[in-house]
Amino acid sequence: MSAVAPLPFRPEAVLFDMDGLMLDSERAINACMAQAARELGHDVPDTLWLRMIGGGEGLCRRLLAGHIGDAAGVALLAHAEVLYDAVADAGIDHRPGVVALLEWLIARGMPRAVATSTRRPLAMRKLAAAGLLPYFDAVCTSSDVQRPKPAPDVYLLAASTLGVAPALCLVLEDSPTGVRAALAAGMTPVQVPDLLAPDETTLALGHRIVASLDDARLLLEARLAA
Repeated sequence: MSAVAPLPFRPEAVLFDMDGLMLDSERAINACMAQAARELGHDVPDTLWLRMIGGGEGLCRRLLAGHIGDAAGVALLAHAEVLYDAVADAGIDHRPGVVALLEWLIARGMPRAVATSTRRPLAMRKLAAAGLLPYFDAVCTSSDVQRPKPAPDVYLLAASTLGVAPALCLVLEDSPTGVRAALAAGMTPVQVPDLLAPDETTLALGHRIVASLDDARLLLEARLAA
């Protein structure tokens, strides 16, 4: 943590990505994608699933179309969705530290919103099944905006819904795609990487990167105590 620069402002809201940040869902998603590919007879490298992290359905379709064709990609996504629905409805494990962070923010009256690339019906089911839905003042999804991440739309909607200026929002993200969305929205992102370690291109963005949500809370504690 000593190498991470202090926050340059006092946040008035904290915006959370969902998959990979709060829920340990990226591994589950990748497993369902790989299972669907096997069951449909497609040879798809594991690296392709990693490239989809943080993006919306459009990105997934484009990546699959480039590898197995558009129609096959659509069919694979549909089959993976059925597999993943069962996993989501059973409740996906939390990422370490998320509940402690949310409870800490609530105790300090800090507004909180979810801003996710997942479509609304699935996002709401996942948050509810995981017991996280009551912790948030708003949930904004890819169903609610025209453009998914890395466009800033879902983060701008979250800020507007909370009534907080974008420049006063702190964003917590796990993926480079989400970090770019937050930066495009004029917000300050803190990245908590999960499956994707930051590469040179991501590091060049110049944002803060921490090892865990507990470390993100320490950043917030230091700034709010100042």
